[in-house]
Amino acid sequence: MNAILFISFIVGGTALLSWPLGRYMKWAMDPDKPNGFDRLFHRFGGRYSNEPQNWKQYCVAMLVFNVLMFVVSFGFMALQQHLFLNPDGKGAINLDCIFNTAASFTTNTNLQHYSGEVSMSYLSQLCALMWLQFVSAATGIAALTAMARGIAGRKDMGNFFIDLQRATFLVLLPVAVIVAVLFALGGIPMTLLGAAKATTLEGIEQIIARGPVAAFVAIKQLGTNGGGFFGPNCAHPFENPTFWTNIVASVSIILIPMGSVWMFGHIVKRLRHAAVVFAVMLVFLVAKIGGAVYFEAAPTQAFAGLPIEQTTGNLEGKELRFGTAAGPLWAVLTTSTSNGSVNSMHDSLNPMTGLMSMIGMWLNATFGGVGVGMINMFIYIVLAVFVAGMMVGRTPEYLNRRIEAREVKLAVIALFAHCFFVLAPTGLFAATDWGQKTLNNTGPHGFSEIVYEFSSANANNGSGFEGLGDNTIPWNVATGIVMMLARFIPIFLPLAIAGSLAAKKPTAESVGTLGTESVTFGVMLGGTLLFIGALTFFPLATLGPIAEHLMFMK
Repeated sequence: MNAILFISFIVGGTALLSWPLGRYMKWAMDPDKPNGFDRLFHRFGGRYSNEPQNWKQYCVAMLVFNVLMFVVSFGFMALQQHLFLNPDGKGAINLDCIFNTAASFTTNTNLQHYSGEVSMSYLSQLCALMWLQFVSAATGIAALTAMARGIAGRKDMGNFFIDLQRATFLVLLPVAVIVAVLFALGGIPMTLLGAAKATTLEGIEQIIARGPVAAFVAIKQLGTNGGGFFGPNCAHPFENPTFWTNIVASVSIILIPMGSVWMFGHIVKRLRHAAVVFAVMLVFLVAKIGGAVYFEAAPTQAFAGLPIEQTTGNLEGKELRFGTAAGPLWAVLTTSTSNGSVNSMHDSLNPMTGLMSMIGMWLNATFGGVGVGMINMFIYIVLAVFVAGMMVGRTPEYLNRRIEAREVKLAVIALFAHCFFVLAPTGLFAATDWGQKTLNNTGPHGFSEIVYEFSSANANNGSGFEGLGDNTIPWNVATGIVMMLARFIPIFLPLAIAGSLAAKKPTAESVGTLGTESVTFGVMLGGTLLFIGALTFFPLATLGPIAEHLMFMK
């Protein structure tokens, strides 16, 4: 009962908070008339921000800025040993790890093949990684705003540089300041001083890493970034010291992804449609949370045969200060929203609990990352509308515009890319020493470690089964490439679809039109999501978590 109340408080409370946030995001990202902030943004952006852009120009501007993000962050990390804000004298980092890290934070993934307090200077943490956590998240919100304008029938999809500033300064920064203050009050460090030195009771000197942690953790959660200031991420007591900071962090993970759905509904002026999409996402989220909590109630097989009585489920790899339900709940929230932070060891989850996390990354649309979660769901909406139209023998329509061959082809390519970037590299690394020599486990669990890593990179998630020795050149290069391709292909193709729909004349609804505000549409959308996900990834689930679960049932 306590677990149900705890989960209901976090998920239900955040859902309620997302409604006013969605209205505010609409005001911030797509104001009905110019305001003082927009005039300031236009002045700051110069001539590049003063002209409206179609979908192609918007994508080019986004790509150019993201290349700049990559180069700047790469430079900070490569030169950190020669720069300031390095009180602990952090040295050079391997170039392949720098490439992976720059790609990871540029793409809002924050997959970490390093330990932050060991490898990164304060300058790298603040001016490279934390800066990227703002602008990469802002890129996703900007992309959703542009797509929504196109779906609403506007040929002018806005200006990327203005939308980027709106998302950064009007959405992310104010909320991050509030959350950072709550974190600091909750005991998370916020200082630019070097590591503290303490003498233990045994008389041994101990070095205690610290830094500007509260600010870093706030945006990592709100922007569905997930990168940890410390190696253990939010299992570390300086990133997540108490039960209450754990609640604030949990709410922060899903708050803006939920608000993004309502922002979309306000921009396209179809709030009932947004409510149906929100409900479908929420049903999948609750189902995964329920499954995770249920499966994690079973004892861990790591203690099988030992004289240990287990009565409270799997406590291996958990932080007991958060309670028994907090680990599986976080595991689902972080993988459903492309966040990737952890408050427990995912490699220690029971097999079927781990599967719940993988499903979140495979679907990548049950709220998803800030902005991009709704963009990914739009791909499934296009296919659901297309299938429904074919079932009744008429041209599919979505929000009074026809879905034709061009839109369906682009949606299929986007889904194919999402599948390919998991399946192909997983097969390659599972069959070669690149993957086999880095495993901490054999059999189905070892296979799950490889599957999870590429699922995480492809979903721009960032969490991992950390039994994997992934800080190698093959892993760093392969996941870096996957993260970049999987970030921009699923953004550019939906923007192309939105641009195509904007160019079409509206059509009148008829009795044969599938209403997008009905329960029937919700069922069709949920069925499409479930069918495509199962058809694509069930073999991986069978060879990994399901096989491991069946082995334990013998």
